[in-house]
Amino acid sequence: MMETVELDLGDNAYSIYIGVGILDNGDFLSEKVSGSNVFIVTNESIAPLYLESVEQAFRRCRVDTYVLPDGESYKNLASCEAIVGELLSKRHNRSTTLVALGGGVVGDVTGFVAATYQRGVDFLQIPTTLLAQVDSSVGGKTAVNHPLGKNMIGAFHQPKSVYIDINTLKSLPARELSAGFAEVIKHGALADSDYFSWIEKHMAELLEIDVGVITEAVRRSCQIKASIVAQDEKEAGLRALLNLGHTFGHAIEHSMGYGSWLHGEAVGTGLVMAADLSARLDRISPRSAARVKRVVSAAGLPTAPPPELTADEFLRSMLVDKKATDSGLRFILLNEIGTAELVEGVDESVLRETLEAGEKLAELG
Repeated sequence: MMETVELDLGDNAYSIYIGVGILDNGDFLSEKVSGSNVFIVTNESIAPLYLESVEQAFRRCRVDTYVLPDGESYKNLASCEAIVGELLSKRHNRSTTLVALGGGVVGDVTGFVAATYQRGVDFLQIPTTLLAQVDSSVGGKTAVNHPLGKNMIGAFHQPKSVYIDINTLKSLPARELSAGFAEVIKHGALADSDYFSWIEKHMAELLEIDVGVITEAVRRSCQIKASIVAQDEKEAGLRALLNLGHTFGHAIEHSMGYGSWLHGEAVGTGLVMAADLSARLDRISPRSAARVKRVVSAAGLPTAPPPELTADEFLRSMLVDKKATDSGLRFILLNEIGTAELVEGVDESVLRETLEAGEKLAELG
């Protein structure tokens, strides 16, 4: 059985298909290819598992491929330049459809190339990690990192479709699976208290990749993200709420070196830090902050930043985050489990209490 989530963006609207065995349905995968040329981008971990079957799905087209090395450290302009060089050498034109087969790095890099190659070509998302399935493949944000900041070079460019095969999660290492649950937890925390409670109740089954339960999580997370993006495609306001935990998380990734912490691990800790700061500002109860910490821990994610990362280093990294403005730092904070708000002008002394709390984060009761 296949689930479908629609993302209503007018002329840029598309469907997110969620099911088991989608990668084996070649005719279905190729429906959104309008031209006769396909260029698949994947990485060294995913290529041996799924590249051959996806190539077969597009057999009516001329298919070329590019295999990236694996890891966040390759989410950069050098990778984009290498892919563009391959596109040009194989004489791909504006009728080519790019296909992102992999996790968040592959999707972001491929999407950015699609947004910029010959001023824009079509692309499809086939996310193979939980984090990409519930978050980064949906919504059209594409970007690569710069040594001075994460996702600083990018564009909004929507895919033509997103194809989510739940079977791909069975090949994920446990650490990668856990990383994806940070974004699942985030969606419940910022938008749906019932969903958050459901996640708390079903975490054991989610970690076991119970097909029915994890399909439900992917569907509900995609629905939340699609609803928000449909109202604010270019992040003029509401969409910023999807950055809950990310101001802290991006600072961890940047300070520790891209790839040292997985994105989901950094976001998981960032969620705990955002909950802690929300409680210190009396926006949520200490009990609610503790709930966030417990479910992040239950997902197998870290709940404290690296001890060597000082408050001053945190602040320096956060000031180059995209969410900072001329007036200073902005945070997505909780008002209660299930609602969040963009907040400016946070008292630095209170912020430093969160940055220095370490293992005592969200233990305020």
